[in-house]
Amino acid sequence: MRVLIIGGSSGIGLETVKLALERGHHVRCFSRSATALDLDHPNLEKLDGNAKNGESVKDALVDIDAVVQCLGVKLDPATILGGTRLFSEATRILIPAMKAQGVERLLAVTGYGAGDSGQSMNIVNRVGFNAVFSRIYADKSRQEALIKDSDLAWTIARPVVLTSGQCGNYRVRVEPAEWKMGMISRRSVADFLVSELDDPEHVHQAPVLN
Repeated sequence: MRVLIIGGSSGIGLETVKLALERGHHVRCFSRSATALDLDHPNLEKLDGNAKNGESVKDALVDIDAVVQCLGVKLDPATILGGTRLFSEATRILIPAMKAQGVERLLAVTGYGAGDSGQSMNIVNRVGFNAVFSRIYADKSRQEALIKDSDLAWTIARPVVLTSGQCGNYRVRVEPAEWKMGMISRRSVADFLVSELDDPEHVHQAPVLN
């Protein structure tokens, strides 16, 4: 499969690039600094670009079968206090570009707390979460709404607190009654994403991963 990974030069995106290559996919890594990535593989293409630039995204989608969207922002005081529009603006560009190119499969990473998942947090988790992440996750919620309103074959992954390390045991929690805070490695999130490329079990679902 030919996969475009948006935000593939760091974090979950980078782990997804590595794992997708390991499992035999052809990967186009798309980010502002993709060509600076210290990773080489015969099935890897590095493409510098801006997820908020329509022409850049359109070019990145040529000859692609599926998209994995792993956007991220720096957790600094300006973002915590002022929020961001990156997630919604980039998604507003991506969806029609995918339709124009005939690409149907979209996997997007948001997080536990986005959309309706925030309602399942207990009071202690909610207070701490809102103090730091509320403005950032407001835009992740807008991102999720845009994806759910599309007619793409989408899956939204909502990981809990992220850690480094290898892939470990994790749960894919679809039912809201099972949603809860916890920890998960970035590699484990990548495992879920690449597994969904290989065997799409969670189309039109937004599970919490922990």
